Amino acid sequence: MSDNKLPTFSFEILPPLKGNSIYKVFGIIDKLRDFDPAYINITSHHSEFVYKEQPDGSLRRLSVRKRPGTVAIAAAIQNKYGIKAVPHIICKGFTKEETEYALLDLNFLGISNLFLLRGDSKSADTVSQDPELYHEHATDLQQQVNLFNQGFSLDGTRLEGIETPFEYGMACYPEKHEEAPNFESDIYWAKKKVENGAKYLVTQMFFDNEKYYSFVDRCRAAGIEVPIIPGVKPVVNRNQLTVLPRVFRSDIPEPFAKELRKCTTDDQAKAVGVEWLTEQCRDLIAHGVEGLHFYTLMGTDSVRKVAEQIY
Repeated sequence: MSDNKLPTFSFEILPPLKGNSIYKVFGIIDKLRDFDPAYINITSHHSEFVYKEQPDGSLRRLSVRKRPGTVAIAAAIQNKYGIKAVPHIICKGFTKEETEYALLDLNFLGISNLFLLRGDSKSADTVSQDPELYHEHATDLQQQVNLFNQGFSLDGTRLEGIETPFEYGMACYPEKHEEAPNFESDIYWAKKKVENGAKYLVTQMFFDNEKYYSFVDRCRAAGIEVPIIPGVKPVVNRNQLTVLPRVFRSDIPEPFAKELRKCTTDDQAKAVGVEWLTEQCRDLIAHGVEGLHFYTLMGTDSVRKVAEQIY
């Protein structure tokens, strides 16, 4: 269990694929609840388009949502465990109206903490969204949440029964967002997020602490004073040596990469990943971070092993 000298422990989970039970989510939480999580993030996923062949040989485009709604998962977690659930609210693939419905549902359910971000924009179906219907950036989404907190709906009418305004965190990128023209632009937008109401920032995953420390120094120099929580992840298989840098733009330091290249099995890679993340977290703790946020995808057992050594 954590004490006052240790950073808060939090983690992120994915809703289960459709057809799987909520008990798969509960199983993850049960493995990590011993470490007194301050909150649990639940990711959000937009619908995807698939093409189904018709009897005449033509293709019909269908919208498919592969995972259940984040609102329902957050409510189930908070109700069962009494742990703060923090659902992701994203721009891509969700209309402004759908966002308002989600905010109304969350307010009704007593879930008052959010994590706002743009979401995956790599799908061709979400790149050119109608700006009248969709937000383009997380800062646009932020303004809708702020208006909701002030008691206004999308059409400007007053909302009744908004008892608890939402607090929220937002994302930041210690190795530069892939679409940012330069590092200064990333700092500029991080500051805008805070000026407009973000209570804290959580970083994209990183494996080199020096990049995190440099990013925090730049943020502090720019006047950003909110907590900047490091987001960390265990490497759990050999394939991630190339996949994680490609997908998340997160460099793997050469000493870590060298050890992963020596691995001949995924079990060996998982052990190396636990060792690296444990030392990474110990160094972050030594530098006085306020929290550690773990990305658990495929790595729940590894996160538990790390947490057992540092909490």
